[in-house]
Amino acid sequence: MSVKGIDHIGIAVKNLEESMPFYMDDLGLTFLGIEEVPSQKVRVAMFSVGESRIELLEPTSEESPIAKAIEKRGQGVHHIAYSVESASGEIDSLKRKGIRMIDDTAREGAGGTRIAFIHPAASGKVLTELCEHPKAEKENQDEFS
Repeated sequence: MSVKGIDHIGIAVKNLEESMPFYMDDLGLTFLGIEEVPSQKVRVAMFSVGESRIELLEPTSEESPIAKAIEKRGQGVHHIAYSVESASGEIDSLKRKGIRMIDDTAREGAGGTRIAFIHPAASGKVLTELCEHPKAEKENQDEFS
């Protein structure tokens, strides 16, 4: 496994507009934008904090995994995401080690990322996301490092 760092912490919320002021006004985090990810049935608000980000996740459908998580456990920390060079490569590597995956192939995430989730049963009950950023974004990140 080739983890480059913590990409973001995902927090499940019922309503972005009600949740965002705490992160912007009270904590003073830099707001990066809102995006809808139809394939995940969520709206995402992203905030910068140091070299990582906070991702607020609002369900757009009762069938959304986030809606189900909120119904089961309430609002709060949903997952931790790690930056990786290749989500597909990491999936293959983890599966060879016998690690249980939710995703057998990488899928689309917010901001053009390729993502995959490791099953919580394999990671001490922590939902873990692998997050591969688009090549152009990686080049821009390197440019400002």
